[in-house]
Amino acid sequence: MTSLAAFARENGIKYFMISYTDLFGSQRTKLVPTAAISDMQEDGAGFAGFATWLDLTPAHPDMLAMPDASSVIQLPWKKEVAWVPSNCVMEDKGLAQAPRNVLGRLVEEAAEMGLTVKTGIEAEFHLLNPEGTEVADPADTATKPCYDQLAILRRYDMIAEICDYMLEMGWEPYQNDHEDANGQFEMNWKYDEAMATADKHSFFKFMVRAIAEKHGLRATFMPKPIMGLTGNGCHAHISVWDSKTGENAFADDSKELGLSDRGRYFLGGIMKHAEALALITNPTVNSYKRINAPRTTSGATWAPNSVTWTGNNRTHMVRVPGPGRFELRLPDGAANPYLLQAVIIAAGLSGLKSEADPGPRHDIDMYAEGYKVKDAPKLPLNLLDAIRNYDADEELKVAMGEDFSAAYIKLKTKEWNSYCSHLSDWERDNTLDI
Repeated sequence: MTSLAAFARENGIKYFMISYTDLFGSQRTKLVPTAAISDMQEDGAGFAGFATWLDLTPAHPDMLAMPDASSVIQLPWKKEVAWVPSNCVMEDKGLAQAPRNVLGRLVEEAAEMGLTVKTGIEAEFHLLNPEGTEVADPADTATKPCYDQLAILRRYDMIAEICDYMLEMGWEPYQNDHEDANGQFEMNWKYDEAMATADKHSFFKFMVRAIAEKHGLRATFMPKPIMGLTGNGCHAHISVWDSKTGENAFADDSKELGLSDRGRYFLGGIMKHAEALALITNPTVNSYKRINAPRTTSGATWAPNSVTWTGNNRTHMVRVPGPGRFELRLPDGAANPYLLQAVIIAAGLSGLKSEADPGPRHDIDMYAEGYKVKDAPKLPLNLLDAIRNYDADEELKVAMGEDFSAAYIKLKTKEWNSYCSHLSDWERDNTLDI
């Protein structure tokens, strides 16, 4: 086991951020001085779980965050501090509803089947003014701003700083670009095993927000922060590897699109459970303003609204851009880093076990000709539909864990009810004089 105290001595660490992510994706932390880190590594840092988005009460005992020392990261921009993702424990048992625990259990289930799931994610974000009300760059006004050279150069200091940090941490970043909406960016790094990707995803969101603040900006991963512009996706590239041979279990050049039978079965599980897993890949009220958006100013939403798959075609929910992997284009920026990976594995393993058929491949432009596809299920229209779909999918609920599923449905239903009880400006504008 990695000694955090030794890590501190070797790297000049004064404080550790013992961190966990709750059900709504909020990151929680205790700032622990190095002098106390040995005790914290052994006993955990105490939290009142009810004070965060977990299905607990004030009467529950302390929830302990047990740091995973093997995943510690020294903050590149504040080197005297280190961040440590943690697993939540209560009364000597792993808290079943805690997102990192959910993912850990599913990683183990895949390992028992001789498989290692590897993923890469594309986390899009907007840079806004400090109030979060408009794009921070007043010159970023192009109708088609994707890959805009001048726009990314105007944000060079911030983007390069973050990319330099990823290089320093060994993440192997390989490209950065201005995305399809004004003020929108994407930064990519190499794929990894699912837990490592989830930890990096979690840290990336923290890092981007922190560095944006340093530059006087506000970064948001909100799915649809500005109506009329393309929303923030979080596309996931998925492959599965044979643990014994180390070979890509999805790759087979003799098969359609180079996707093996096991790859098709895994994809079949994603397709089978898509209407339900949307609650996790698209977890907020705002998420459904990205999925079901009208055409944006750039000409396309780049988001799916039907359960379809294809080859190298970005207008579908899933595309197979090359042999041995596929891209799930459904998730958005609000997705919980750990639950996103967990539901991919849960649905995929379900497909492998049942040898699920992904259904027919469609190669049409879904934005222009989607009406021609008559048999494809539609993705949820809103958060309530997603909650109901997830609740009706008994197989997926069990795969994700019954304690987790019950807690998640309960809190998401409360969130929906809170949204419905809110009086909006739209209602005043449209019904005040009726």
